[in-house]
Amino acid sequence: MKNNLSNIKKSKYYLNKGECIAIPTETVYGLAGNAYSSKATLKIFKLKKRIKKNPLIVHYHNLKMLNNDCVISNQFFKLYKKFCPGPLTFVLKLKKNSKISKNVTNNKKTLAIRFPSHPLTKKLLKLLNFPLAAPSANISTKISPVSKEDVKEEFGNKIKFILDGGRSKIGLESTIISLVGKPRILRLGGIERTKINKFLNKNIKFEKKNKKITTPGQSKLHYSPGIPIKLNTTKPKPNEAFILIKKRKKSYKNYYYLSKNKNLKQAAKNLYRILREIKNKNYKSIVVEKIPNIGFGEAINDRLKRASVK
Repeated sequence: MKNNLSNIKKSKYYLNKGECIAIPTETVYGLAGNAYSSKATLKIFKLKKRIKKNPLIVHYHNLKMLNNDCVISNQFFKLYKKFCPGPLTFVLKLKKNSKISKNVTNNKKTLAIRFPSHPLTKKLLKLLNFPLAAPSANISTKISPVSKEDVKEEFGNKIKFILDGGRSKIGLESTIISLVGKPRILRLGGIERTKINKFLNKNIKFEKKNKKITTPGQSKLHYSPGIPIKLNTTKPKPNEAFILIKKRKKSYKNYYYLSKNKNLKQAAKNLYRILREIKNKNYKSIVVEKIPNIGFGEAINDRLKRASVK
């Protein structure tokens, strides 16, 4: 993380040339490109091997820039003041005169946007004349990256630059809320659903099943280490990796702990790191003990269910 200013300037240089780079955010690392450029956004899809119908989240520095592209409602503004910058993504109506590339939206009239809180990415966005389309910096369906090393493991030398911002603080993607029509949670993530419900004094439900992919994170197979995962298990076989929510008195080399004491926030932060570690140790299968389906546990269970799809 040395020479941050020179690294930010280098990032700006590549982005201005229509290249893709990896950027740190508080959630996970993103594969970023100019959201107004069809050339740059097409590169994102090609690098990730991502299907075209899966839209991208666009990252903004401030409301002034967002106002060029989206319709801002009072409900949005209320949530923005409470939770932004931070791990909350909004689906908003796209303005007709918006310069957002049609690659980003899959020709839809809505756009998923957020304001990342990572200091390096905030500084970078401030220097740019465009917002950044930035899905997670991984090959589609695979484990999201939470460090520079993870991004290198995914792409090698295929991307021009990685802006190193250390390990992601939250370790799970942003929560997505649609404010087009009735508010709906479309993806569980870095802000607990209960916090949003409490703030709005409403019970906004999570839409688990979607016939069409309207936002990121809705694919059936996602966040996968590429090996079978079995959930709600009490005992592993000797050759299986066993993921547990808290430390046990007796520990074995195939035991992996998400937290020390059943802390669900800590567990969410450690999930992708542990899945990647297990994959790299060449285990053939993973079993996971039952994880409480409350708070961050909802998001953890959602990720594990999608990772376990055959």
